[in-house]
Amino acid sequence: MGRGTRVLTDGLYFGEGPRWHEGRLWFSDFFAHAVMSVSLAGDLRTEVEIDDQPSGLGWAPDGSLLIVSMIKRQVLRRWPDGRVSVHADLGHIAAFHCNDMVVDATGGAYVGNFGFDLNAEIAARGVADVVANHPTAKLAYVAPDGQTRIAAEDMHFPNGSVIAPDGKTLILGETLAGVLTAFDIHPNGDLSNRRVWAPTSPAIPDGICLDDEGAIWIANPSAPQCLRIAQGGEVKEIIETGQSCYACMLGGDDGRTLFMLIAASLDGGGSSEPGPAGKILVAQVDSPRAGRP
Repeated sequence: MGRGTRVLTDGLYFGEGPRWHEGRLWFSDFFAHAVMSVSLAGDLRTEVEIDDQPSGLGWAPDGSLLIVSMIKRQVLRRWPDGRVSVHADLGHIAAFHCNDMVVDATGGAYVGNFGFDLNAEIAARGVADVVANHPTAKLAYVAPDGQTRIAAEDMHFPNGSVIAPDGKTLILGETLAGVLTAFDIHPNGDLSNRRVWAPTSPAIPDGICLDDEGAIWIANPSAPQCLRIAQGGEVKEIIETGQSCYACMLGGDDGRTLFMLIAASLDGGGSSEPGPAGKILVAQVDSPRAGRP
């Protein structure tokens, strides 16, 4: 409680999918249509521009950057030589926009999606009714060669995701259910033994990251907060973020820098693009990053 924060960079539209990689925080800025990176000194640069809204990020073993292309429901691949191609098409699995992603040690990826037009339904029925009554989504698995299949069904807006350090457990946020859900991971990428890892309500999980004590930080877009939650649901710490918090990641030289991506509220999922009021906050925390991403 009361841990100090500072602004690392500002002037963003809507940051998501933060990943610590090679000494910089990489992230997607939805409405800039760009993957960007920033150092701990605050120097910001554009890494990749695409003709869509980017979201989840990760790296294959050969150094290729995988990028979720939200509206087109694809995963793009930027090869080490700079070429960009379609790595996987998820239109047959995702019923609406794709969102976050975690990439495993082999280059296999788990990709979430909305499952339905969230903005339109909230506008028509209101947040409470949509949370109580909504279509579920299918979680996608993209094999290292780009082949796709359904990894799990009946997901309530599968969103931020992490893989445990031993590579055997996937944990992801089901935003509209207010829970963190865990699965066992099989060697071929299949999932089994679905279970609730922790309830998070009244907070709702968006982006998440894992620390080496086994706790998970969750960005809570329903409040200006980032929370650290233990398995079972105990809230260990809350950091106030000023604006709605949509994503978080641990990184820095010792893994103890918590990056929190904040932006003006989308007003219940509104479809209008926000102005460049988004920021990245940082705080120093006690337990370092673990697992993937």
